[in-house]
Amino acid sequence: MLNPDLKLNPKLFDADVEMKPTRDGYGSGLLIAGEKDKNVVVLSADLTESTRAQKFAEKWPERFVEVGVAEQNMAAIAAGLGISGKIPFVSSYATFSPGRNWEQVRTTIAYNDSNVKIAGHHAGLMTGPDGATHQNTEDIAIMRVLPNMRVYVPCDVYEAEKLTIAAAKIWGPTYIRFSREKSPVLTTKETPCTPGQAEVFWQSKKPDAVIFATGVLVINALIAARELEKEKLSVTVVNVHTIKPLDEVRVVEWAKKAGAVVTVEEHQVYGGLGGAVAEALAKKAPTPIEFIGLQNTFGESGVPKELIEKYGMGVRDIKAAVKKAIRRK
Repeated sequence: MLNPDLKLNPKLFDADVEMKPTRDGYGSGLLIAGEKDKNVVVLSADLTESTRAQKFAEKWPERFVEVGVAEQNMAAIAAGLGISGKIPFVSSYATFSPGRNWEQVRTTIAYNDSNVKIAGHHAGLMTGPDGATHQNTEDIAIMRVLPNMRVYVPCDVYEAEKLTIAAAKIWGPTYIRFSREKSPVLTTKETPCTPGQAEVFWQSKKPDAVIFATGVLVINALIAARELEKEKLSVTVVNVHTIKPLDEVRVVEWAKKAGAVVTVEEHQVYGGLGGAVAEALAKKAPTPIEFIGLQNTFGESGVPKELIEKYGMGVRDIKAAVKKAIRRK
């Protein structure tokens, strides 16, 4: 059942569940963070409206910089601001930032431990009709590998807002992943969201398997768990919004309890959440594990929901992976 302690959205399984893109949470989070700390500044690479940085720019034009189509320059400028007492948020599509400007992110931001927050928008297959060139499905991997870098992947609009606000308070380079397409609102304003701490969204006293899910596919993991319960299979679903630093203590604890693991992410299966979980378990609790995500392939243009199904990340695929992991115990 849904964890009552987390005050999740009671209507998240309903057909008319509220739908909002996680990028909206970035926009509202910037306003709250900017109100609390005058050192918060925002930079955009000619995508102010799409990345929801527009309201911040309108409210505090003196704290906003439109860099233009120059993502490498944006990273370098932000790096300077970040070591000068400011808290810069850089806003662009993930395929350009950290895609195009990864070397600048590495050398000017991460290497210098500059206090920069990188908002990677329109990430994953949820970018839909823009196609493979704009569907960055490698961003978690290329950011997770960087020293000093934190990596957050919110599951919905409220978590996106909370992680944006939290990022402004925590020192150091941070990457936050956002989606363009609307997705179900799973949490509420009262749902706790602590960076670095994974949370059980679907509880099971004696789980046959545990699903570690992140981002917009958490809803698919929850639906799969509910359906599996009807098939007499007990599954725990853990929302992992912080990929780095991973909550290894809880990941190992839940893996030991269940004895079978499935990871779910809208990202390549290499280097993302699945890689992080596998690394933790290999060190401390080797466990049968199955990976849901893009299987060494690019996406294509299409309706996001249909792409999720085509590339094996739907509810049916998650259920099959759970059963396979259980058989491997």
